Amino acid sequence: MSLAINTATPEGMVLAADSRQSYRNRKGMARIGSDNASKLFQLNRRIGVAVTGLAFLPENGVMKNISKFIEQFKRETDVEKLNVKDTAEKLHYLFNKKYDWQKQLEKLPEKIKNDLQRQGCQILEIKKEQYAVKFRFKDPQGNLKKGVGGVDRINLLVAGYNKNGSHEVYICYIPGETQKKRDSRERGKEYGASWIGQIDVISRVVLGFDGRVRNIKFVNEAAQKLGQEEISKQLRGLEYVIQWGAMTLQDAIDFCTLMIQTTSAIQRFSDGIAANPGDMPGVGGPVDVAIITPDKGFIWINRKKLKIGEREIALEKKSG
Repeated sequence: MSLAINTATPEGMVLAADSRQSYRNRKGMARIGSDNASKLFQLNRRIGVAVTGLAFLPENGVMKNISKFIEQFKRETDVEKLNVKDTAEKLHYLFNKKYDWQKQLEKLPEKIKNDLQRQGCQILEIKKEQYAVKFRFKDPQGNLKKGVGGVDRINLLVAGYNKNGSHEVYICYIPGETQKKRDSRERGKEYGASWIGQIDVISRVVLGFDGRVRNIKFVNEAAQKLGQEEISKQLRGLEYVIQWGAMTLQDAIDFCTLMIQTTSAIQRFSDGIAANPGDMPGVGGPVDVAIITPDKGFIWINRKKLKIGEREIALEKKSG
């Protein structure tokens, strides 16, 4: 799954990503395929993108790495003319077209039905929505439960500067929508951090909880009584106060690197959570880091290199 982070500061932006690539074999078991995969890419002199989620897509019957399609996008698009929003929208369109997720989603209700029946559950409702399948059932002990199923996602974190000097950050979910996270022209959206992938550890560290807290029974009961908006407001009180607007580029580099390394370390010593054990250690390998500034543009700070034994081979490539 991996983890990618962007931090926007007054001095510039940081993009960082780990290098682990995992997959499911024919038995459906999750395996680590590589700790040397590229998840962070320069698109033009002003914009970068990080990718997490599904690592391979079929093309002409052959499975190919997501990075292949990013490089293809750079070759076939006049990327230097694009602003940040256009880049995010074009990438979302490209991967939404390449990834045949609709067919998988159509098959999902039947798969959920068969899985629940094998476990001896009584199915109450299975409902397909735009990007997911929601279901309610009774377990063999008669407990009422509900769940949400979906297909594997591709997540894109697009960040950079427009030609007029403004900066923006977008997250693209496939399947799903494109969300604006940062915009230097909107008050309150100028600076901060955004993340995609296996985000539970960084969410716990920064926000004080991860999204699975909403699966806990008493939190659901409180939401029904007080409303989801009130619960979200109270949970936001746990978030660490970080002065993003006072952060330097070096601070942002340290923050992004620390969060990725911390996630990798926690996954090394844990195996999911008590309510859902058996998680995949999907974050690992070297951390690639780049900065983007309004004056100097995209600059690599740390980037993997090919090597033979201890001898590194530089493969520097100009963008554009």
